[in-house]
Amino acid sequence: MAENHTTNITAFRKKWNINIGIVIFGVVFIYLLVTVLMYLTSKHISAYEVREGSILKDNAYTGLAIRNEEVVTAGQSGYINYFVSEASKVGAKTKVYSLSPKQLEFNDTVSTDSQELTAEERDSIYLKAQSFSENYNGSSFNEVYSLRDEISSVLESKSNQSRQAQLDEMVQAGTDGLQVFNAQSDGVILYSTDGYENLTVSDVTADMLSKKKYNSVNIKNNSKVNSGEAIYKLVKDDDWSLVIPLDDKTAKNLADTKSVKVQFTKDQVKERASFQVYSAKNTNLGILTFHTSMVRYAKDRYLDIELILEDESGLKIPKSSVTKKDFYLVPENYLTQGGNSKETGVLIHNDSDDAQFKKVDVYYRDTETGMVYLDPNAFDKNTTLIKPDSTETYKLKKTKSLQGVYNINKGYAVFKQIHILCESDEYYIVESGNSYGLANYDHIALVGKDVRENDIVY
Repeated sequence: MAENHTTNITAFRKKWNINIGIVIFGVVFIYLLVTVLMYLTSKHISAYEVREGSILKDNAYTGLAIRNEEVVTAGQSGYINYFVSEASKVGAKTKVYSLSPKQLEFNDTVSTDSQELTAEERDSIYLKAQSFSENYNGSSFNEVYSLRDEISSVLESKSNQSRQAQLDEMVQAGTDGLQVFNAQSDGVILYSTDGYENLTVSDVTADMLSKKKYNSVNIKNNSKVNSGEAIYKLVKDDDWSLVIPLDDKTAKNLADTKSVKVQFTKDQVKERASFQVYSAKNTNLGILTFHTSMVRYAKDRYLDIELILEDESGLKIPKSSVTKKDFYLVPENYLTQGGNSKETGVLIHNDSDDAQFKKVDVYYRDTETGMVYLDPNAFDKNTTLIKPDSTETYKLKKTKSLQGVYNINKGYAVFKQIHILCESDEYYIVESGNSYGLANYDHIALVGKDVRENDIVY
């Protein structure tokens, strides 16, 4: 019988080797997963970069020009030719025009090169065409003819110097029947009439302001005129006015305004004008009185302008970023510095009658009232403050709201007070240089009402 051999075999549990790479990957994966989940479930704050800017608040109008104008008529019939360019200043002894029994013949001695328009002349034609295009109304087709005449006047001015020289030669040569006439008085000469030369403010009607029945007649060189017909007019005063229509609300808002800044659309020139509101029949009128620039706009009966009622510069922010926040009002003399630090804070009265220093952030300092604005979230309810070096106390109770935005430069929201200077439909211009406010290139929350103090920005 075979013997049984017993074998002692000890089973060892397999040793578990930890792979450090897998551990690190797992930690990173969990971190990324948590971050993504937090991003997906949290509210997102859109940022806006604060930049310096300005807001020009204006109101566009078309104004009717009223000047001291004198119409001069022909003393006899004939063909008229002018010695001076339109919108030139003339004196009582200045040769202005000639009359002849028949049309005069002028030699075209102007070279092709000199006939090219200058940049100023091209700009003049462009501005006239642009103004016509922007303000065209199908019911006022007669304005097409006015535009045609105005452009023709610019083009014809290229040959004026040559014509005037030839006209002088004809006078000196004693051309049969050619008569020369001087200006009746001093003034700026214009070769168009429209029937509005003797107009006063009280005569202005809504139809006049809308140009519905407006018609201007331009007198051209070598054209036939009859005795008694208007041949030119003189503007005899540097003072002139523009009349604009005002709605009831604007008339009320501007009732106490004595002067305004005006920008002329024609050439973007800005002028200051005296201003008054005039109540006419069935309409309100704004009367703008100028003491300069009469010659510049002498040819224009109607002028497109903008009243610049606000022109402020500062930091430009969107209206959507502005919100309000409540703060405790605390007398400034309750602020102190704690211990060996230079941190600003207050002394809080606790149950053991001791004073405990608490660091605080000052959101605004009102120099007129001597009050500072502190965040209510930094204090417990019914907190009492102790005045430094005194037994006086102040219970936190009185609050007041400030208008401001949330600064997110540091990755979390911090309320910043603002002072609004002016506004447009979408933006505010706020004060810069305020130690409690914003600075150029700050980043703020685009929608302020959706943000709270210390919100993390993702």
